[in-house]
Amino acid sequence: MQDQLNMVEELISTFLNDNQEGKKQLIEWFLNEVMDREAMDQIRAEWYERSEQRKAHRNGKRKRSLKTSDGDLMLEKPQIPEFPFETQVFDRYSRVERAVESAILESYIQGVSTRRVKSIVETLGIRKVSPSYVSSLSSDLDQKVKEFLERPIEKEIRYMYVDATYIKVRQDSRYKSMALYIAAGVREDGYREILGARLYDSETEIDYESFFDDLKDRGLRGLELVISDGHKGIREAVLRSFPGASWQFCHVHFIRNLMKKIPKKRWGSVSLIVKESLENPSLMPLAQQALMDHGMDRAAEMYERWSDSLYNYQSCPQQHWRRIRTTNMMERLNYEIKRRTKKVGAFPSEKALIRLAGAVLMDVNEEWITGRKYLRMEELHGGGVPL
Repeated sequence: MQDQLNMVEELISTFLNDNQEGKKQLIEWFLNEVMDREAMDQIRAEWYERSEQRKAHRNGKRKRSLKTSDGDLMLEKPQIPEFPFETQVFDRYSRVERAVESAILESYIQGVSTRRVKSIVETLGIRKVSPSYVSSLSSDLDQKVKEFLERPIEKEIRYMYVDATYIKVRQDSRYKSMALYIAAGVREDGYREILGARLYDSETEIDYESFFDDLKDRGLRGLELVISDGHKGIREAVLRSFPGASWQFCHVHFIRNLMKKIPKKRWGSVSLIVKESLENPSLMPLAQQALMDHGMDRAAEMYERWSDSLYNYQSCPQQHWRRIRTTNMMERLNYEIKRRTKKVGAFPSEKALIRLAGAVLMDVNEEWITGRKYLRMEELHGGGVPL
């Protein structure tokens, strides 16, 4: 007992002297303690305890890493020879990592693996890989992802964010980039939720309508604003699929598109009025004039083309404006998917891609609906600025 207290004191001291490394060590110690307690509960006995209630015995520990926002943790997972040790510590981590592993192994079996993939297979501790092993690894994940992506949308969704990210998939002897459509929403209670994800060959109005039809069939209702980049297919599909809802052109994407029409050395002279005009529609003519004064007529025309889509966010409560005029939330979501999928490179099949992306989205969704509210929705129907 005293040794343990001394160890805890040492960990706290490390934390105080080296905040980041000390924090990792504290978390590692705590999670190892959690797994020890879980092992005791499953074995029904303390360390070295003689008891008639004992169901099994320990057989050492196996080191296992856990990726967290604080870095890679090295944990010690108890081993029980009589039955598999179950822990809540790795639940969500295991789901995503198994999806990564199955995609890599599927590539390996199909003979399309690169030297890099072969080295990853070896780091997984697997020397002989059979189709039956990959199938058993994938089947449970596939069912969970399918249930997640096809579940009913039970609560009303006020704001919906739509985006697509491109990921390479191998088909026969060639690779192609496929568009993973993702929709996320802010519910009537203020929490965020992943609404759906589907894989398409590209971004088209017809495919977005199909994607939106699936969301509506699963219960999507109450929509007031859809936020996305300026893809014409999304814009037209929103207008057709959600009568009564408005479409908001993400301001970050609008500025990116605008900058493509402005010489880099001239952006500084107009950037301030451009950014201010996106917050105040009365300044839009001044921004257009400033662009024309600097000989940027094509950039000025962009305001005219998108004028009906830049300020729809202001029909909603002002407290929401900062978060509903951009797709920053989706950018972070896409980054998390890319961070995981880059381990695989080109996916061996569409199914493998959906398996991994779906597992990542399930994790994110759990964090969202069990975390803090994204927006306060009490004043949703008041406080907007009429256009």
